[in-house]
Amino acid sequence: MTKEASFDVVSELNLEEVKNAIQMTTKELTNRFDFKGSTVEIKMENNHLTIVGDDDFKLEQIKDVLFGKLVKRGVPIKNIQFGETQHALGSKARQVAQLISGIDRENGKKVTTAIKNSKIKVKAQIQEDQIRVTGKNRDDLQAVIQLLRKLDLPIELQFTNYR
Repeated sequence: MTKEASFDVVSELNLEEVKNAIQMTTKELTNRFDFKGSTVEIKMENNHLTIVGDDDFKLEQIKDVLFGKLVKRGVPIKNIQFGETQHALGSKARQVAQLISGIDRENGKKVTTAIKNSKIKVKAQIQEDQIRVTGKNRDDLQAVIQLLRKLDLPIELQFTNYR
């Protein structure tokens, strides 16, 4: 009997790398000439990221620098979803982002139906916030990985525990 091969589909954020990117962004922006005397606040609490700047333009510049640092550290930007910009007293602008880690039910169903509709001979099952894909042929598993990379999902997928 042949042993089945498997891998897990996950969507994870390394929170330590996010913290490092926040520190590097804050350090860079406090030293930049165009941010002298400006408000730059980036806070991470639980699974939320809060950015405070002087106005919408500064807020976008802060996000741009932060995204550059996150990409360099290998953090998937798709898993950071920003909400509406809020304007506070003193003409400050604030934006809150949710840090998404794990595959929710809705996206899990999209992934499993895409695998089933592809007619590749593998089994996919949702296990809490990840999906386990098993099959007898490793080439089929590689085909599933290629298929999932082409899917347009609001989260970034990673593939782990390939056995």
